[in-house]
Amino acid sequence: MLSLQDLASNALINAFIKKGNEHLGVMGYTDHGPLHIAIVSRVSREILLRLGYDERRAELAGMAAYLHDLGNVVNRNGHSQSGALMAFRILHDLNMDPEEIAVITAAIGNHDEGSGHPVSEVAAALILADKSHVHRNRVRNPDIANFDIHDRVNYAVNHSIINIDEQARIISMELSIDTKVCPVMEYFEIFLSRMLLCRRAAGFLGCEFELLINEVRLL
Repeated sequence: MLSLQDLASNALINAFIKKGNEHLGVMGYTDHGPLHIAIVSRVSREILLRLGYDERRAELAGMAAYLHDLGNVVNRNGHSQSGALMAFRILHDLNMDPEEIAVITAAIGNHDEGSGHPVSEVAAALILADKSHVHRNRVRNPDIANFDIHDRVNYAVNHSIINIDEQARIISMELSIDTKVCPVMEYFEIFLSRMLLCRRAAGFLGCEFELLINEVRLL
């Protein structure tokens, strides 16, 4: 049975992740490389485990997360759909079970806020894990004076975490923001659509979604 470790050691997958991240760097995007992939994969898996899903379903969430940004090697626009098609071919060639391929490709194709929907628990976990990874260590622009709004928002975040309250069925995204770098309203200006998608993803998992910034609940 194909595992997350199999994907993590696959030379083709890792080359696509590396090159896609390099391409985004040329365009001025935040980091989408191995660190981002590893964090999103771990958190996706943990979300489902904490909510009582079985080990294999959680493994599929981690696998979908590991592959979710493959499409950046082609183009940032439509990267979720192109990435899903690339993942399909790779997983098929690795002889993965067709039902599991379908779950993973659907999750990848639906992780972006532009057109995504939590179509399964695997997709919902990926959405929550991906959108919660906001942190200053993702900023690659070395010139603070020339930060765009995305750089400022990410650089302002000193701490971010997803908390799961299994008993109350509440998923909380907690951020600590340096408001001298970026006011809270700027966060909402560019990330509101992401937070609304997170709320839908939490709802799919039978949970409420909360957003706390500097210990103040905003959603």
